[in-house]
Amino acid sequence: MSLARRAFTSVVGVAAACVMLAGMFTPAAAFNLRVPQVAVGGSSLQTYLNGVGESINVNTDQLDAQVWNTSVSGNSTFTLMVEFAGNAASNNLGVYNGGAAVPTLFQVFPGAASAGWFATCHFAGGNMVVTLFDNNSIIQGQTTYNGVDATDFGFYLQGPGGTFYSQDARNPGGVAQILTFAGSGQNFGDWWECFEDLSPAGGSDRDFDDAILLLQSVGPTPTASRSWGSIKSLYK
Repeated sequence: MSLARRAFTSVVGVAAACVMLAGMFTPAAAFNLRVPQVAVGGSSLQTYLNGVGESINVNTDQLDAQVWNTSVSGNSTFTLMVEFAGNAASNNLGVYNGGAAVPTLFQVFPGAASAGWFATCHFAGGNMVVTLFDNNSIIQGQTTYNGVDATDFGFYLQGPGGTFYSQDARNPGGVAQILTFAGSGQNFGDWWECFEDLSPAGGSDRDFDDAILLLQSVGPTPTASRSWGSIKSLYK
């Protein structure tokens, strides 16, 4: 387990958010596999995931998870943690409305965020409240965004190489720039978002390790369940 993940775990334990895909009941059932799978360059992403206890094969276990949908009463929260940031000084990360023709970018992590930083993203009444923490669990700020669609949102990376989206069709050439994997073992019920910050035309090495986020989510089993009240209590 990485130092960053141990630090995060010591503060929030298995705290995660009430994010689930509407109508789905297990990580395995939530998304289909990508067809075809994207060829991942080099071994760095595989090595990283192996090192945090995953049994993921990065070339065969990619999920077709291009947009996300929260469930349960429209009052949902998820937690994102920066596990690795290859260009921490220059890449901003966040979410956008998947159905927007020209999406507004709702920043979650600024370029200054590094491994161990995490954020809670709380949806309520058409708004998303982002509370940002550094690797010492010190609040770095809170931002409220209006008009975020909890039923249809994606992830983006914005940096010197361009702006890239979890929806392939929004990227130059329609190529994948963000890969999603379901967590396994100690990370079961969580999700990995793995970003490539250059397009093929821009000299991309296609290793998808330029930023790696862990999306903590709550499964329907009693052992995984966390209420919003219990999550909030962890930050007192």
